[in-house]
Order: sequence, then structure tokens, then C-alpha cells
Amino acid sequence: MGKVGKFFGVVVIALTVLGTGGVASAATSLPLGQGDFAGSVGLGGGRTMYLECYGQGSPTVVLDSGLRNGAGIWAQREPDTPPGPTVLPALAHFTRVCAYDRPGVIASFEPLESSRSSPVPMPRTAAGAAADLDAMLRAARVPGPYVLVSHSTGGLIDRLFAAEHPRQVAGLVLVDALAEGLQTRLDRTQLDAYEALNNGPIEGIEYDLERYRFRKSFEQVRRATRAHPLGDIPVSVISHGLPFSLPESLPGGLSSKVIEDAWTHAQDLLAELTPDAVHVVAKRSSHYIMLTQPRLVIAQVERVVREARRG
Repeated sequence: MGKVGKFFGVVVIALTVLGTGGVASAATSLPLGQGDFAGSVGLGGGRTMYLECYGQGSPTVVLDSGLRNGAGIWAQREPDTPPGPTVLPALAHFTRVCAYDRPGVIASFEPLESSRSSPVPMPRTAAGAAADLDAMLRAARVPGPYVLVSHSTGGLIDRLFAAEHPRQVAGLVLVDALAEGLQTRLDRTQLDAYEALNNGPIEGIEYDLERYRFRKSFEQVRRATRAHPLGDIPVSVISHGLPFSLPESLPGGLSSKVIEDAWTHAQDLLAELTPDAVHVVAKRSSHYIMLTQPRLVIAQVERVVREARRG
């Protein structure tokens, strides 16, 4: 993958292999049909956000990627996975589905492309990203209600959005989502090290990459969830079954066991968000479940959409 190296997506310090193909725009593999859209949406003040929407139907599925990942991650798969559909194209045959680039993400590795959304000052918080999501959906007139599908850091953003806009959210699918429960198992030194590692630079990338104040974002989600608990909506929690691929030596008292124990605890707490939440373990996947077990993610999104339609 050139001088940027073979690994990226430092979220949860996972340094996950994405294969030699890199990340491409979903639009390169999905033809634009009637009613489809791929382009920039103006937010005002000179800012734009990149958005792609395909298919027809309600509720609209909104795909929110993990740290530093663009929209195209949802149309990718690991090369050694069994043949079959990828998440975004499959869902476009089932309902309306949208994906977007947040500021500071990597839209593509080969060739190297920065986010197609306007840059903003970094680091930021989940609240800022949730406000961007709201502004983009309004500006693009993306019809609700929404089923929010979140990978990793996207989980903080979407859960905050759901708390702030409960009437617009018909369901949640949390794909190995980052959650504030992680903080309950990490001491201050460990959490500082976690934040520093996730926000670190990537060799060969000179623009301002996406970075988050995780401690502040955890508190934002915690406070919003207390004030506005999730209503009676369908929720699926999909957690990784294979451990993160981590370096042998980590700073601040972190270790593979500490990270895994904290992450598992946080996932169990997510599964308690609603009484009827479904918790599935992706036994053949580490962090990037949508790349290694896309059929599992597709099935859970379709389940939530069906329940939302019945509801």
C-alpha cells in the first residue's frame, strides 16, 4: 500500500489490515441509478460534506464509519473472504442507504485520497460530528426515519444523534462500536495512552487526520443517554470474536488483555441499551467485521429494518 504502510485505522489501537486494494469510493463500484446521488452537500459557511445514497425504500439506512474511514469502507471486503455481497451494495437492493465522509478521514489509499468533506479543526468530539450528521441529512433532504449503522467511533456519534433526535431514529446496528463503557475498565493513565495512540499520525499522510477527545466524547454520550434513553426501537450489537491485532508493547499499562477485557465489558453494556437488543458475536472477525463477515452485518441491518417497518 505504498509509503503510507500496510496498516491504518488506529481506532481501538487495532491497526487492522485492509488488504492490498485499499479503500475505494463506493461510487466506483455502484452505478448511479434513478434517484441515486454521489457528491458534495453544502452545509453553509463554505463547508461541504461528501454523501452517497443508493436504492429506494424506508427507513433510510445511514452508514457511519470508524475513525479515519471514509464512505467506501462499506463497499469493500477482505480479499480472502468467501465470495458474496458487500454491505452497501447489498443494502441498496433492500432499502435506501447512504454513506458519507467525515472531515479528516482517508477516502482511498490507492491512490491516496483525503476526505471529500471540508476540513475542520482537530481534535473534535462526538457532539461536533453528530451535529455535522444532522446538518448534512437536513441539507441533502435525506428522508427519515433512519436506521443508523455504526462501526467503531461511529457508534459514539450515532448514539448521540439518536439521543438528540429520537423521533428520527428507527433502529441501531452497532458494529464493534466504541462505547463509553470502555472507560469503566481503564484507569486514567491507560485512557490517556489509548487516546494518544488512536490520535497518532500515520506515516506519509500530511493533512490533518481525524482525531477525537475520547474522554469528553464518552461523557457527552453518557449524559445524553441518561437524559434521553433509547425508546422501544430495534437494536443489534455485533461484537468481534477474534482479538485485536496489537503490538506486543503498549504504553500506559495497556496490554492485549486489558484492551480485550475493557472492550468486551463495553459491548455487553451496549447489549443492555434496550430490553430486546440482539447481541451477536462475529466469531471469524476482529474489529472490521463488515470486511470479513459482510453477510452477518447485512443480515442484522435487514433484521432491524424489517422490525422498524413493522413498528
